[in-house]
Amino acid sequence: MKHGVKFQDEFRDRGLVKNMAANIRAMAERLTHPVNFMEVCGTHTMSIYQHGIRTLLPENVRLVSGPGCPVCVTPISYVDKALACTTDPLNIVATFGDMLRVPGSYSSLMEERAGGADIRIVYSPLDAVSLAKNNPERRVVFLGIGFETTAQTIAASILAAASLELKNYCVLAAHKTMPAAMEILTADPELNLTGYLCPPHVSTVIGGNAYKPLADKYHIPCVVTGFEPADVMQGIEMLLVQTLRDEGKVEIQYSRAVSWGGNPKAQAILHQLFEPCNTLWRGLGVLPDSGLAIRGEYAEFDAERVLALDVPDALENPACLCGEVLKGKLTPADCPLFAGVCTPESPVGACMVSSEGTCAAAYKYGR
Repeated sequence: MKHGVKFQDEFRDRGLVKNMAANIRAMAERLTHPVNFMEVCGTHTMSIYQHGIRTLLPENVRLVSGPGCPVCVTPISYVDKALACTTDPLNIVATFGDMLRVPGSYSSLMEERAGGADIRIVYSPLDAVSLAKNNPERRVVFLGIGFETTAQTIAASILAAASLELKNYCVLAAHKTMPAAMEILTADPELNLTGYLCPPHVSTVIGGNAYKPLADKYHIPCVVTGFEPADVMQGIEMLLVQTLRDEGKVEIQYSRAVSWGGNPKAQAILHQLFEPCNTLWRGLGVLPDSGLAIRGEYAEFDAERVLALDVPDALENPACLCGEVLKGKLTPADCPLFAGVCTPESPVGACMVSSEGTCAAAYKYGR
């Protein structure tokens, strides 16, 4: 970081952040039009709300929250498939905690768990492998959602299960890749995006070079930015510099964790276990080659194939505007259900459920 910051507390120094805000305001006076910078990372969204970043910015510099929450972009049809897995008493469904309260078309994992279904929260995919090893008479179905960061850990769990010759472990995969969604959003004239705060977790795996095709094609500034207030503010500074210079390139603010090439070992394991596929995103529809399907060589670990899941398509709740929030076209406050009918205790949509959801962040910090 150019400001000489080294330790975490320094990244939250109010004086430093205020100086950055003053610099941003000075640059904003030179803009000829308002700018819309989108973050596509749920942790970014939570940090921006928690630290009141938007209140520090001038009116012509707008932050827009995009589809950076993996739980939020997972469609209702996936939840219904997960619910279908719970109907067999021989199955143990293992999941990260965020998925428990996401509503399906008729129930949620939380409700089914209360009704006696064996649904267990794990903190790592390898915990699910241990469950399978310790319960050889049962089948463990792990709910595999997330972007590239999580996908490579789930790939490792499949390799671990294969090395242990476990026949009772499988993954219900719904992994997604971020650059494909960013291209769809960039091409949307209604959003009129001016730049991106690129996701740091994902970027540790795929590297800064992954965004170059997007920046080159659309001449749009992209800055891989860290999570702390000073990180975010410096990312905005860097985007403004590019905007004022009429540049459209990729820069790495979060150089203490992200490289241009990313993590080659993580990329290799992703390629070994998964192949690109068309996949459905909540709010965005089916995006070509934006998903990661388990390769045929590892079909015995693919819950879709092992369980022959045949679940009818389900429609999203028409009253919930989560999809429009995920696209950045609406804010949580624009949804008539927000903070009334829909709360963290009684969520209607996934954006209010996840700890990285835009509605959850707005409810907790933005009111």
